[in-house]
Amino acid sequence: MIKPGKPVKDISIKKGDSIESIFEQMSKSGGFESKNLVDGLNILTSMIEDKNCLKFMSFVGAVVSTGLRGIITDMVKNKMCDVIITTCGALDHDIARHYSNYLEGSFTMDDSELVEKEIHRLGNVLVPLKSYGPLIEEKMQGFLQKAYKEGKKDMSTHEITKMIGENLGEDSFLYWASKNNIPVIVPGIMDGAVGSQIWMFSQNHADFKLNIVADGDLLSGLIFKAKKSGALMIGGGISKHHTLWWNQYREGLDYAVYITTAQEFDGSLSGALVREAISWGKVTKNAKQTTIHAEATTILPFLYSALVSKLK
Repeated sequence: MIKPGKPVKDISIKKGDSIESIFEQMSKSGGFESKNLVDGLNILTSMIEDKNCLKFMSFVGAVVSTGLRGIITDMVKNKMCDVIITTCGALDHDIARHYSNYLEGSFTMDDSELVEKEIHRLGNVLVPLKSYGPLIEEKMQGFLQKAYKEGKKDMSTHEITKMIGENLGEDSFLYWASKNNIPVIVPGIMDGAVGSQIWMFSQNHADFKLNIVADGDLLSGLIFKAKKSGALMIGGGISKHHTLWWNQYREGLDYAVYITTAQEFDGSLSGALVREAISWGKVTKNAKQTTIHAEATTILPFLYSALVSKLK
């Protein structure tokens, strides 16, 4: 039997209202994605406060090219996660933006003109060639050569990312991950500039090996010991799937918040709602879970602000 819910309340915002109070009003507004956003805040709060929970954060590399890098960095700095799973692009952009600048652009710029000016376009973010490929090549070859001389000739992706973080600064999420001993795992590391530099380094150092199996050893050691697990998943693709995949070995996530703009009707992993993962045993049947249908750079700053307020 269907039971009607509570009456829908209008939102009324006054000067000086806290973001936490606005989220509280949104929880009673009955409307559409705002309810999922409030659920996401409450789930993340419970997940972070749960001392028995192994906390994952996954995100696609593209967001690191934007100002959202600052939010992600703060979350890592404040130890809001225990494990990070991301894509190679996140490493590329973290290095590039530490040593140089990306520029504001628009989605409607002339790409033929941009290529003549040696500028890449990532949505409405402009990436000067000199700030990307050549810079990452120079830095990565230097980082790898230093590690090689120290005797490191067999490295997992979490060891590669820790090495990079040790060479960056406080603006970098990899720096804070390294400092706080938060492993950063990149299952698709060969799909990007950093991965290409690892391959190039190996051409001149035949005894240097990239050991991705060691990442599995690390994850299994954490997963099998975890009393509970949870994840904030920003965007889909391999970073989301790797998070879900490994958590099936402990019968699924107990907390799950997914932010996506993808739709589920093409059967894609990126479009799949969190609840679909229940059927695979990647999320528990009784998990606190929600999917927020929103663009991450728009919504995550507000979600993080409310989270900081709520966790005070």
